[in-house]
Amino acid sequence: MLQSLHAIAEGRVQGVGYRWFVQKVATQLGINGYVRNLPDGTVELEAEGSPESLNALIDEMKKGPIGARVQAIREHRTWLRSESERRFTKFEIRP
Repeated sequence: MLQSLHAIAEGRVQGVGYRWFVQKVATQLGINGYVRNLPDGTVELEAEGSPESLNALIDEMKKGPIGARVQAIREHRTWLRSESERRFTKFEIRP
């Protein structure tokens, strides 16, 4: 079964390669979606994958790359009832 995840990373997460770090981890875990900077200095994630892979992604997002200082990750998950509910076919960095 698949889940959809919306998460916001807070702290020093812009200007430190955080989005590229998240993209690399998500791709390795087989997760589709996107990551982008928000004007308030946070980073937003929309992702779809198995609960286990999304848990692993959140664990890595809490660590972040060298130079990042993640203070908090706010997340919200929903279950996808079928494959037709999937919105993403790859993982990308959005502006």
